[in-house]
Amino acid sequence: MNPSSESNSTNLQDPQEKYPQPPQPEQQQEVPGSEAEMQPKADHGETSYKGSGKLTGRKAIITGGDSGIGRAVAIAFAREGADVLISYLNEDEDAKETARYVEEAGRKAVLVPGDISDEAHCQQLVERAVAELGGLDTLVNNAAYQMSQESLQDITSEQLDRTFRTNIFAMFYLCKAAEKHLKPGSTVVNTTSVNAYKPSPILLDYAATKAAIQNFTANLAQVWGEKGIRVNCVAPGPIWTPLIPSTMPPEKVKNFGQDVPLQRAGQPAELAPIYVLLASNDSSYMTGSTVQVTGGSPTI
Repeated sequence: MNPSSESNSTNLQDPQEKYPQPPQPEQQQEVPGSEAEMQPKADHGETSYKGSGKLTGRKAIITGGDSGIGRAVAIAFAREGADVLISYLNEDEDAKETARYVEEAGRKAVLVPGDISDEAHCQQLVERAVAELGGLDTLVNNAAYQMSQESLQDITSEQLDRTFRTNIFAMFYLCKAAEKHLKPGSTVVNTTSVNAYKPSPILLDYAATKAAIQNFTANLAQVWGEKGIRVNCVAPGPIWTPLIPSTMPPEKVKNFGQDVPLQRAGQPAELAPIYVLLASNDSSYMTGSTVQVTGGSPTI
């Protein structure tokens, strides 16, 4: 055997065994959920993500940055050299923990709680970023709301309104407010979902917003192409975040992730490198694109 190939083989890892497989311990949380109460704990790349200067000097807003995918993205962005404004609803302890990792990386963290379904708050987020980070060139629209329901009749008007305002209206508000500050080379990364392609029957309203995000991303990429601003999105599959035990029934939480080919839920740390790619100059010829991180779940 070639010695070099034998050495390289030690880096191989079975993706099915990298993280725990279902069943997860039985657990339920109140919305919006907390990282501290999750069992097992999610991996956000706290000990594993190594930066290489891909985002040096960048100024980013990350919505839903307190936990889950948003926390993993914040950690990765900071270790790649970006300052970040972390937008979150009201999960103060989770947000402070995320900020700690950002600051340990030597970057600035600005924490801004509040409801992004409110247009005025979205405008304030942008202005805070410009004032406190010294500019804005990267926008990660990641925050989302979901609540599982067994039938159409169980989806109240209030739930429908909250889901659309949080997941898609806020994206419009933030992009609109940010546009005047974004220069050529700036990037927007949106979070859609495997539900945009393969909607779950118990997430009817949520899946509809994720399909809308898919279309919004493709469309805005065309609108902003002539400005030199790239717009892409990431489509996660089943990812282990506080959203799961706080919005899904116990049996779904227990077996979460078992139905995909890799037979487990994904971890936020497994998505962060994709957000870094789409925010960095490495993806300079990608716009209007969707990167799927689904554990092999079919998308058609």
